[in-house]
Amino acid sequence: MTVAALEVRRIRSDEEAVEVARAYADSIAPGAIERDRESLVPIEELERLGATGLLALGVPAERGGAAAKVETIVEVFRLISAADPAIGQIPQNHFQLVDAIVRYGDVVQKELLLGDVVRGARFGNAWSERGGKHPMDLRTVLHSDGGEGYFLSGRKYYSTGAVTAQWVPVIAKDEDGRIAFVYLPRDAEGLEVIQDWTAFGQRATISGTTVLEDVAVRPEWVLFFPEREEADTFASFAQVLHAAVDVGIARGALEEAARHLRDRARPFFEADLERAADEPYAVADFGRLQVQVRAAEALLAEAGRALDRAAAAPDDQAVVTRARLAVTEARACGAEAALRVSSEALDALGSSAADAQFGLDRHWRNARTHTLHDPTRWKHVHLGRWIVDGIVPGPNNYLI
Repeated sequence: MTVAALEVRRIRSDEEAVEVARAYADSIAPGAIERDRESLVPIEELERLGATGLLALGVPAERGGAAAKVETIVEVFRLISAADPAIGQIPQNHFQLVDAIVRYGDVVQKELLLGDVVRGARFGNAWSERGGKHPMDLRTVLHSDGGEGYFLSGRKYYSTGAVTAQWVPVIAKDEDGRIAFVYLPRDAEGLEVIQDWTAFGQRATISGTTVLEDVAVRPEWVLFFPEREEADTFASFAQVLHAAVDVGIARGALEEAARHLRDRARPFFEADLERAADEPYAVADFGRLQVQVRAAEALLAEAGRALDRAAAAPDDQAVVTRARLAVTEARACGAEAALRVSSEALDALGSSAADAQFGLDRHWRNARTHTLHDPTRWKHVHLGRWIVDGIVPGPNNYLI
């Protein structure tokens, strides 16, 4: 699979990555309301994302990437998600799938797949399936073709980013029950991505159906996921990126509501004020929401630093455990902040805030949709079990 000729920036420092992400976020923010309202596929915006070089932040320097810190990648996701969380969510699986190759891939896979990422390619995903007892109750089976290759048939949903990606990695089980990431070229024969995404939020992710009908699979496209006796931070890396989307939603909702309060809202008549923004009760409410958002941002940043410490000491289970728990804390706090701020920040704005032209409802719809990815209540369960009895989920729990 090759990508169209792109002039892709080579990012050479963490500081440059944040600077590039901030500029990119500023460029996509003006179109966020329209993309949400019309469920537009952000084709041009994603092409520009590929050209920024941000997609290669997780690629090692020896492979041409930026080798960025997790803390930096998290901040990049937060910035983009504050501008448009749908575009922020689209590359979430991309970064996890890059991480899978870095951690578990062989030399051929690193050369092929990471090389394409450095040239601007993006991984979509086709992981989840409808039906079954739970999301990892997979019915998609990787069958041997009788030689060194395989073929794949199945039906996936929640295929975020697949419609516009250059590669569509699929989670499947082989005939022995081993879990595999199967990196399929987007133009593979028998692979079809359908735009049937109808969720009320995160509309521009276009996370619809992927159909696989006897897709021929080369062996170098298959990465078998290892069963582990000790935990690593692979799943936690994915979770911290989800947390960054939620925290970005919270920040974006708060700042947009504050602008509306300052520039458009009218004061309540009993306040006897010229500006709604001078009403002390409203100001205090925004102050309380600011505290919650800052707390979520602080926990998010600390989770990124904890993952960086774990990357430097992958065999130290105490360090790995602390990182996994830090991510769980950030995920729980970020989800709660996004839901609270996106709802309560509108309270002081008056009826005009409900006008569709302002699109303020999108923040809550995006937060409610994205936070359903996995239940916050189970983050609290894991944290409670840890603080009470020192118990942490096992190494093969894919959500911590």
